[in-house]
Amino acid sequence: MPNLKNLTDEQKDALIIELVRRLNEIEAKLEKDSHNSSKPPSSDGLKRKPKPKSQRTVSGAAPGAQPGHEGKTLKRVAQPDHVEIHRVSRVCDNCGKEIMPDRISVLAEERQVIDLPVIRFEVTAHRVERAQCGCGQLHRAEFPKGVSQAVQYGSQIQAAAVYLTQYQQLPLERTSQALRDLFGLSMSSGTVQNCITQAARMLSPAVELIGQALQSAPVVHFDETGMRVGRTLHWLHTASTQALTWYGSHRTRGREALDSFGILPSFTGIAVHDGWVPYSYYECEHALCNAHHLRELIGVWESTQQPWAEHMLKLLRQAKREVDDSIACGRTGLSRTRTNYYRRRSRALIREGRKLNPQQARDPTREDVRGRIKQSEAYNLLGRLERHTAQVWRFVADHRVPFDNNQAERDIRMPKLKQKVSGCFRTASGLQAFCTIRSYLATLRKQRRPLMAALALSFAGHVPSPLAAD
Repeated sequence: MPNLKNLTDEQKDALIIELVRRLNEIEAKLEKDSHNSSKPPSSDGLKRKPKPKSQRTVSGAAPGAQPGHEGKTLKRVAQPDHVEIHRVSRVCDNCGKEIMPDRISVLAEERQVIDLPVIRFEVTAHRVERAQCGCGQLHRAEFPKGVSQAVQYGSQIQAAAVYLTQYQQLPLERTSQALRDLFGLSMSSGTVQNCITQAARMLSPAVELIGQALQSAPVVHFDETGMRVGRTLHWLHTASTQALTWYGSHRTRGREALDSFGILPSFTGIAVHDGWVPYSYYECEHALCNAHHLRELIGVWESTQQPWAEHMLKLLRQAKREVDDSIACGRTGLSRTRTNYYRRRSRALIREGRKLNPQQARDPTREDVRGRIKQSEAYNLLGRLERHTAQVWRFVADHRVPFDNNQAERDIRMPKLKQKVSGCFRTASGLQAFCTIRSYLATLRKQRRPLMAALALSFAGHVPSPLAAD
């Protein structure tokens, strides 16, 4: 803080303006939450706030399921496993006489109860024969492949342990408890960890196939998030489409990690992401997530009440509605006239915003401050919308490109849940094993393929290809 006695009136006025600007920035930061910034909902805390205005618009459809929606109610099975006949009294309660058998019949009405049988593990004892020929030669049968220990767990139990930890996010100890409560198994947490290590090793070639398939995909979503390994921050990266999911871990977040994964360096399609700078180093085409822009525009509008921010919000939402209608009609992009309209209108709003948010100059009274001058969030947002106009509006001209990057954000949400439920990973290899197994299982889930069956086959030595449904 400079000595006020040594400042001129002009310098004091400049100082007051600077202090007011800083105060506004602090107030804006305090008002930030998940609805007006990129902060996750978990960071909102427990403090009660006014309910944020939803970004959804009225669709005109009636509430609930729409016509043609497939219901999920319980349905009868044609061949039940068991049939119980509930017998009627053989004595009439009116006259007291016995009812003759030929006058008794079973009604057509039937009520079915779907339930689980009592589940208990089965033990199969493998024994081999030995034979001696008359010539004296001894012959001995072989144990089945994979049956190598005196006592060991089978593929179904190993699959269950991996499924519960890597897909349903249970910690090791709780997985042991679940196996004991559900199946009567006494499997230690160390044995569960061995199953995870073995699964990661078996599934690694299949996950490499997923990465290779993503390199040739037309549109791929990218995102990253921090993950704790002990007390060290690592980064989990994801690349995904509607049918494929790939995860990788690295100790860094930037270009070093992206290069090591090998997907972006060879990628020639359209990369959808949140505008983080390292993605721009790759020569593929890019598309920015407009959900991020909507949240930032809401933040600018709530903190400054500048009209351009509200108008840009409405413009993006209008474009999304028009694109949704266009996709429903089977089109691959809006006409050049409509595409030019949105870009032209966007440029006009950016010019309006530039006038209200000029570049901040260096404070002449602060000779100790060096480097780049910090700009307002509105100024930075305007700069991004202006520099990357083609990437912001790519979804209008090319309907293969979505409005947002929700695909990657949905895929990365489950690993974050894993960290919340189970705590940090103890080792980097544990995080990488999770990435490998989760890549495989998430890909199969997108393709609506059975996960437990695939894991059991994998432990039996036959890993189903994750590309089989393509």
